[in-house]
Amino acid sequence: MTRREFVREATAIFVAGVSFSSGYHIAEQNTIPVALVGCGGRGTGAAANALSTKGPTKLVAMADVFEDRLQSSLNHLKQMFPKQVDVPPERQFLGFDAYKKAIDCVAPGGVVILATPPAFRPIHLEYAVAKGCHVFAEKSFAVDAPGIRRVLKAGEEAKKKNLKIATGLHMRHYLPLEEAVARIHDGIIGEIVVCWAYRMHGPVGMRPRRKDESELAHQIRNFHCFTWLNGGFIVDWLIHNLDVCCWVKGDWVIWAQGQGGRQQRKEPDQLFDHYAVEFSFPDGARLFAQGRHMVNCWNFWGCIVHGTKGSAILGEGIQQPRIYKSWKQEPKDLIWQYEGPPCDAYQREMDLLFEAIREDKPYNEIERSAMANMVGILGRMAAESGQLITWEQAMNSNLELAPGLEDLTMDSEPPVKPDAEGKYPVAVPGFTKVF
Repeated sequence: MTRREFVREATAIFVAGVSFSSGYHIAEQNTIPVALVGCGGRGTGAAANALSTKGPTKLVAMADVFEDRLQSSLNHLKQMFPKQVDVPPERQFLGFDAYKKAIDCVAPGGVVILATPPAFRPIHLEYAVAKGCHVFAEKSFAVDAPGIRRVLKAGEEAKKKNLKIATGLHMRHYLPLEEAVARIHDGIIGEIVVCWAYRMHGPVGMRPRRKDESELAHQIRNFHCFTWLNGGFIVDWLIHNLDVCCWVKGDWVIWAQGQGGRQQRKEPDQLFDHYAVEFSFPDGARLFAQGRHMVNCWNFWGCIVHGTKGSAILGEGIQQPRIYKSWKQEPKDLIWQYEGPPCDAYQREMDLLFEAIREDKPYNEIERSAMANMVGILGRMAAESGQLITWEQAMNSNLELAPGLEDLTMDSEPPVKPDAEGKYPVAVPGFTKVF
């Protein structure tokens, strides 16, 4: 018997008869138990994808800091998968330590979906790996360099334990994009000289404060609006297309300089409503990233890549990637576009994870995902400071946006607070310190 056959058989025996710490007992052979940590829209969607994979799966535990979010997610998933959702009150966990209780319900050997605001991802990933769980970690994976280093270390520990880790950079598993990138890597447009990553659309909303809601709860419900929770617009929203450009180029960037600010935005949060960042690859090729969320402006969501022999339009936001023999992207110069079957990248990324678990295939996406995340963090640091910052400077930074998250409770004060006018601190290029 090979090692892989042994692990597969042992996993089947384990799953067939294990009683988890919560008292939950899997009776059906090969059923993979799932715990959901973070019950918002993306977490609920990821759980639905997990329950739609081949082979028996069951959602057995859920965790969130908000009961209404947990109940809404639970009710939605029960309607979709009435036979695969078994989360009684004793396995519904609330609070900042709820993740531990939910993970313990499926440890070791189960799957944990991590879909809270990104600030908490390093903490939750470390615990899941320590408990011997496979993980689906939604993007983003950290908000600062110390968090990225923790994520990378947890990824290495997962490899040692033969745990499977998938990440939410779903465009890596979008078949049309995979085929386009493969053709580019085969040389169809020559050497890559410049890439553009865009995320240009309407404003990001901010929910009004609920009656009797604490400052911390208000910020977490609006995590897209606070840098300590989401890493900033360029990390939270542009990460996919930054990753796509680096994937196409086959390399990571070495420095960045940029700018950003607030021209239209009236919400009293921390978000820049526009970013523009120039990155350099080691060979001198450039990556330009533009992010904007304003009204009455030109909108575009995708990537444009120029090579020495042509160009391509692809990335998140582009359903049908296209390759041209010129830089103008005119119809007469089209040399390839995807004509294959449709692909649901959200489902495919989960299918591949569960296939790897059932067949004991090597599967760990942490390193490249953390690197893509760090590209966004580098861009934010450059834009918010107004300085040219190298990869080494950013990666070695010890500045934590929210230190001490392990000790957070619902009664804690958040890392940032509003002033007397209800406005939150906003980065000012030339004055904001990022180290």
